[in-house]
Parts: sequence; structure tokens; C-alpha cells
Amino acid sequence: MAAELTALQLIEKHRPTLDQALEAIRSRAYWSPFPEHPKAYGEGGAPGSLGPAEGQAAFDALRGTRFELDQPGTDGWTGDEVSPYGVELGVEYPHPDTGALLPAMREAMPAWRQAGPETRALVCLEILSRINGRTHEFAHAVMHTSGQAFMMAFQAGGPHAQDRGLEAVAYAYVEQTRTPETAEWSKPQGKRDPLTLRKAFTPVPRGIALLIGCNTFPTWNGYPGLFASLATGNPVLVKPHPRAVLPLALTVRVAREALRDAGFDPNLVCLAAERPDEGLAKTLAVRPEIRVIDYTGSSAFGDWLEANARQAQVFTEKAGVNTVVIDSTDDYRGMLGNLAFSLSLYSGQMCTTPQNLLIPRDGITTDAGPKSYDEVVTDLAAAVEGLLGDDARATAVLGALVNPQVKERLEAAAGLGEVALASREVTHGDFPGATVRTPVIVKLDGAKPDAEAAYMSECFGPVAFAVAVDSTADAVELLRRTVREKGAMTVGAYTTSADAERLIEDACLEECAQLSLNLTGGVYVNQTAAFSDFHGSGGNPAANAALCDGAFVANRFRMVEVRRPA
Repeated sequence: MAAELTALQLIEKHRPTLDQALEAIRSRAYWSPFPEHPKAYGEGGAPGSLGPAEGQAAFDALRGTRFELDQPGTDGWTGDEVSPYGVELGVEYPHPDTGALLPAMREAMPAWRQAGPETRALVCLEILSRINGRTHEFAHAVMHTSGQAFMMAFQAGGPHAQDRGLEAVAYAYVEQTRTPETAEWSKPQGKRDPLTLRKAFTPVPRGIALLIGCNTFPTWNGYPGLFASLATGNPVLVKPHPRAVLPLALTVRVAREALRDAGFDPNLVCLAAERPDEGLAKTLAVRPEIRVIDYTGSSAFGDWLEANARQAQVFTEKAGVNTVVIDSTDDYRGMLGNLAFSLSLYSGQMCTTPQNLLIPRDGITTDAGPKSYDEVVTDLAAAVEGLLGDDARATAVLGALVNPQVKERLEAAAGLGEVALASREVTHGDFPGATVRTPVIVKLDGAKPDAEAAYMSECFGPVAFAVAVDSTADAVELLRRTVREKGAMTVGAYTTSADAERLIEDACLEECAQLSLNLTGGVYVNQTAAFSDFHGSGGNPAANAALCDGAFVANRFRMVEVRRPA
């Protein structure tokens, strides 16, 4: 296959970016090659990138069409996505005949393996660069499949997802190049000639990787596994969530074009869109050709994958119960504002959104004077109301509920305890068909056994439980138990006490949960930065991997050695 992009061109274009990414994961300092402001794209922005109007037009042109991919093994068409904003997308995708598609993907492996870690990394950067140029188009695709508000879909579904993909490529490069390509080995034998060998070491991919996409963050949660697998030599079969196909279908299309232009078989990346109620992920997951699986979603299916896909290395991000311990604060207003935004962002439909707020029943000390449990909860409710009081601002923060099940959980939560803040319906000015609701805050008594069923279960969506506890020490014990039994992607805490801080930090270190302390400004517990922050830890039931560390990539390949007499 003739390459339109030569190895030298790839090196000149992308090696400096790869080197910067390698330095960023070493230093953990802030860095991103992908601008997160919409004005950075289009006219006056990045050369060749789509601007706002062009991105909107590109998205609109996809609606009501068949999404052609020119991949082998298509046996029909499927697709019935409807935007959470009430817009019918009407896009049809190729349905795979896996008996034809999987062999074609395996045939693409040898040349990709032989290309080596650097070339694979640079081709992955070319894919990411092309995706970045179409960020406005991707933003509309993410918005209208996930329900994220446009700015969040633009940033989290665009540059931040691209950062996470690049981060995975950098870690993959580090792990594959840790061992030299060749070595001269000589063992002295006294008066006799030494024993000498020439050794060659090749990182060998496991096999076809299956990416099982999620509904809420199809690109942000999908790109780490996709690019970690591809950069380590594995072909990737992308099986999107049936309600969020378009963002990952666009990703597959861009990847196939870039691979072809670099002289590689485009079948290294393919799409597997499923028919309604087909259960394609379960069928694919146990195929012998599938050797790596990345999954984000419910604990029930994640547990099933871990138990049944025994032929594959399985990476899962599942459900968890995220907790904030409120002991004391020297910035009461800042704490309330930070928590209000954290609870409201994308209607709480993030795996990192706090759910349980543990507050001593005797109250807390603050810079505004002592505050009782009731006062803290009432003031937090007022902060949420203040943030979301204007409908236009509310829709920009909340987005839309991604599916009817979230609305059902929200409505049921009001019956679990005393409602401190009732959820209200918000009308979206641009999309009247959107289902938009503000968060509910429910008071629970941590000492009452009947409350435990609520706060010890994940209630995914705009639901927060203000749990009264006897003391900060009791809060920390409840935090420990929650992380150990249910898992947590994030933990937050507010305290001015060095002893309390040490107690909370020790609990998170021992239970392996990521901790954010005393956030009162523009950084929130449910947001993480690629190249610096770890998303999840892989050490508690919420996830068996972290985004991103060496362990996330190292098990996607094996080092194979060939020895010859020197």
C-alpha cells in the first residue's frame, strides 16, 4: 500500500509533540497540544481546522445518511440514535459480519507490528491531529448522543478526550521502548572463548482489541483504550453504545483514512454497530480473536466481562459511590460554590460526580462562624439554586438527561428521605424536546439502617445525599467502607485540621482512592487533567485500571526475544 505520509514526514510533524507528551507524563505539569477554546479553530485558528459554522454544517450533513466506512464484512445497516435534546439523528451504520471482519483485522497485524513503537505512536498522533481539526463537528456529535451541553461536549468530547488518547500513546511508547531493540550478550568462560549471543526484542501485540463504548462520554472514556491498544500493535474493533454511535463512528472513519495515508491497512480500526437488543458486545467479548477489552459502564456487565472473557485482558470502569467529607473550611462560600457546580455539572451524569456528602450532625467550623448540619445543607441548596436559577445558564451547566432511567432514579430519590432541595424542570430555549432537571439533595441519617440502602448504592444522575454522621472520625470510617465495598472514582474533603486531613488521606491511601482536598476555586473534584491527574486508581471496585499509567498499557503486548549466536 503506497504511503502518502512518509516516515520522515510523520517524524517531522509529530515527533516534537510526542517528546513533549513524554516529558509531561514524567513531570506531571500542565500541558496540552489541543486548544480547548472554540475560537482556536477555523478561520484565524489552527490551519485546516473546521470553524463553528463548518463544524455545524458537517454534523448536519451526517444526519439522515448512511455512514459509509468501506470496511469488509458488512451484512446490513443499523442505527436509531435520538438526541437527548429531542433531535432524531437518522444515521445508519454498517452492521458487521464478524466472520468476515475479524479475519481481515488479523491480516492487518503483521505490518503494523513490524512498524515498531515509534511509527505506531506517530501514526496515532496523526489520527489525533486530524480528529482535533474536526473538533467542532465532533462536539455536535457528542452533544447530541450524550446530552452534554455544547461547551462541555466541545471540551470534554474534544481536546480533553484527545489529550487522554495522546497520554495513552505516550505511556505505550515508554513501556515498549523500556527494553532495547537489540543487545549483544557475552558471558566470560575463563580461558575459553566467551559465550556470545545477539538478541532481538520485539513488542508483540496480544491480538484484536474490543472497545465497548459508553453513552455519556464516548470519546473521553473511549480514546484511552483505543489508542493504548493501537499504539501497542493491536487492531481495534470499536463497539459503541447504541445511543452514542456517531462520535466513535467518526473516530473510526478518521483513523482508517490516516492509516491508509500512512501506508497501513485501514482494517486496523473497524466499527461494530449493533442492531436493537442484539447484545453484540457479549457475543464479541468471548470470541477467541478478542484478546483485549476496554469497557466503561454498569458493574453488572463489567463483572460479567471479568468473569467470562477469560481469553482477554479486560480493563473495566464500573459504578462507584463518590464521597465528600465535610469537616471544616476556611472558605465557606467557596466550598459551597465549588460543591454546587460539582453536583450540577452535566446533571451529575459523570462517574466522578460526588454523591454522598458526609457532615457531622453537630456541625462544622467555618470562616463564617459555626454552621450546623442543617445550615450547611440549606446553604448548599441555596448555592445550587443560585447557580441554576436562570434557565439559560442552567441548561449550559446541566445539559440534558441522557436517558429515561436517569429521570426515574431522580424522581425516586425524593422518596428516600427529607428533601432539602427539590429538583425542578428546566425548559431548554433551543431544544424544547430536551429533558432537563436540576439536582435533588436528600437528607439522610447515617445512624439509621434504613438509610444505608440509599447512600451505599450508586444513584447515577443529579442526586446528592447529605448524610449526617456522629463525627469526622465516623465519616472517615464510612468513607473507608464505601470505597472498599462499592468503589469510588473520586473522594473530596474539606478540613482545616491537620489531624483530620491525615486521617482522610490515610484512608484514601489504604483504600486506593483518588483524593481532592479543599477545592474552592475553579478546579472541581469531578474533573481531571490528562498528563497530570490519574482518573480512577484501579485499586478499588469502581475500576480495575487507571487512566493513565504504565499498567494500563503494559499488558496489551508481550516482549518476544529472538537469540542468535553472535
